[in-house]
Amino acid sequence: MINLLGAINRIKRPFITNCKEYHSGLYKNSGWPSMNSSPRTGAPKGEQLRAANISARIDRLPAVATIWKLVALLSIAGFFELYDLFQTAYISPGLIRDGIFATGNQGLFGFSDQAAFASATFLGLFFGASLVSPIADRYGRRAIFTFALIWYTIATVIMGLQTSALGVIGMRFVVGIGLGVELVTIDTYLSELVPKGIRSSAFAFAFFIQFLSVPSVALMSWWLVPQAPFGFSGWRWVVIGSAVFALFVWWLRSALPESPRWLAQQGRFDEAELIMDGIEARCIKDQGKPLDEPEPEKVALSGNGRFADMWQLPYRRRALMLIVFHVFQAIGFFGFGNWLPALLSGQGLSVTHSLGYAFVITLAYPLGPLLFVKFANRFENKWQIVGSALGAMIFGSLFAFQTSAAGLIFCGIMITFCNAWLSFSYHSYQGELFPTNIRARAVGFCYSFSRLSTVFSSLLIGIFLDHFGTPGVLAFIVGSMLIVIITIGRFGPRTRNLALEQIAHR
Repeated sequence: MINLLGAINRIKRPFITNCKEYHSGLYKNSGWPSMNSSPRTGAPKGEQLRAANISARIDRLPAVATIWKLVALLSIAGFFELYDLFQTAYISPGLIRDGIFATGNQGLFGFSDQAAFASATFLGLFFGASLVSPIADRYGRRAIFTFALIWYTIATVIMGLQTSALGVIGMRFVVGIGLGVELVTIDTYLSELVPKGIRSSAFAFAFFIQFLSVPSVALMSWWLVPQAPFGFSGWRWVVIGSAVFALFVWWLRSALPESPRWLAQQGRFDEAELIMDGIEARCIKDQGKPLDEPEPEKVALSGNGRFADMWQLPYRRRALMLIVFHVFQAIGFFGFGNWLPALLSGQGLSVTHSLGYAFVITLAYPLGPLLFVKFANRFENKWQIVGSALGAMIFGSLFAFQTSAAGLIFCGIMITFCNAWLSFSYHSYQGELFPTNIRARAVGFCYSFSRLSTVFSSLLIGIFLDHFGTPGVLAFIVGSMLIVIITIGRFGPRTRNLALEQIAHR
């Protein structure tokens, strides 16, 4: 434990000590500019040049340890977000055993409480992503990252202490709001902090870390849900464990700077340049030679963005494309992930074997992004989305016809691998398509449709499973992935190796 804490401090310390004015007290404990400072009201001459230079300084950074440490810090925060999202399938048996959840039409709302639980999660995510996440464009990525973290922690602990279906489902909705804000902020934050040459690889690495949460929650549930350690139901340990981990992430957050791109859009150039000085000093030390000269691109400074801005060309077409994409990718992704044990049971496996096989299958979640870290930047994100959706279609179709454990596990692993590939590709892609001043707002709004889609698809999948079995559910998933392929393949713009500012104005 001491060695772990020492390693974390070694990650945090370089960023803090490279902030030139840290010891003056201006930046206090974090080592980064205070989020309470006000944006400049006067626009000095050359502000566009300064903003362009800041963006160019980010894009010329090398892929050295300093950059990967920043990616890792953001990714650790995303770990427990996905841990929480994938709880639905694994803690439901414990809630049913405790008499809190009912199955079939005996549930709280006349249908399965597991389906209502999943729907409440994604309804909260919808509100968080669409209505609350835009404040990250106003108050900054780092400040809202911290706010969402605190919200999530408190709400999760309260949910873990509930004793009724209404209490659990109601608090799940509140938890979902915090998750929705956090996930959008992380995507936006990461897009703006890493250089253009490694954006896709950075997201692949980030999702390798984040997806470690999926086998983690599966393993913990497999171990704890059937038990009641110290007289406390196992599902409660699984839920509250994520809140404890969130406190650890809250401590780590002081190592993260505010997005220099966002600061530049707010006219806070001195703060942005100070952060870049610190990051560049570490990068020079890492690679042992001076950095390349920056090559500034024209940057439009628009201040605070408005909702109407995302409906101007070319952003309107991109927004509509992403909305359609998210409605259907969510059916494929969460339709399989959240219902995996139930789908395995539908193929004739016992509950115990279903949870065990589900754990083995979830190991493919982190494996997929890890294998792509070195190769993700060699291909357009749009074609990676198309390829991964095609793979999910093929193996989803095969899964429906498997009768042996080996066949189910193999097809399940391949579907999971393709879903993980799809996930890091589209998270990278959507953050590239909009300018900095509306990035969180636009990404959050479009992304929220995946959450709204899952509210209803969770109910539909429950109905399909009851009436048509596993093949009916998989037919629904395969059809959704076909729409994903057509939408992105036909309408998605190319973004590979382009600066965010270039993509925004194409």
